[in-house]
Amino acid sequence: MKIVSAIAVIAPETFDRESYHELCDRLAKYDHHLKVILDTYGYPPMWTRENTFETLVHIILEQQVSLASALAALNKLREKTKRLSPEAVLLLSDGEMRDCFVSRQKMGYIRGLAQAIQSEEINLEAFAKTPDEAIRKILIGLKGIGNWTIDVYLMFVLQRADIFPVGDLAAVNALKRLKGLPVATTREEILGISEAWKPYRSVACMMLWHYYLSCAGKKTAPVA
Repeated sequence: MKIVSAIAVIAPETFDRESYHELCDRLAKYDHHLKVILDTYGYPPMWTRENTFETLVHIILEQQVSLASALAALNKLREKTKRLSPEAVLLLSDGEMRDCFVSRQKMGYIRGLAQAIQSEEINLEAFAKTPDEAIRKILIGLKGIGNWTIDVYLMFVLQRADIFPVGDLAAVNALKRLKGLPVATTREEILGISEAWKPYRSVACMMLWHYYLSCAGKKTAPVA
């Protein structure tokens, strides 16, 4: 019991704007490929989002579609509800959600999340002090919320320091290109490479996104 209690009070490892550039420099010191990113493109933006229901809805909408499509749907939901809250979403009919460009599948995901928050099964404020894996265990139980969605939430919203979203194609493809890896490089091999960046894999991933965007000449984050 004493061990469990001690673990429970340890604050999760995070990063913030004050430490961000220092951590980028630290990673670049030990990985010359990451140093190339900094030398060529400068520091990556520190992408963040508020810890709200709306943010999680936005991440769900981004699953397997373009960022522009997801944002268009989010904006429509904002217009329809005035305030994108669990209560407001649960009042929308299927037709109203379709008018907001929300697919039938994602209607179910968003309503499930809304019900979980409304019933206090999920407390987003409490997540600020909850360990990563405990959050993952809670959120993975909701239909339509998988590891990619949870990874993005942990990185962008809670600024957890040691997350590598192996399911994110932009990050994985950037890593392959940066290090000259074969297209057929496996998920396990990618995770193995990311081990060298622990305990700041989230920061390394933001460097990879920065590289991806800079190479593509884009202006928006690939998962934001």
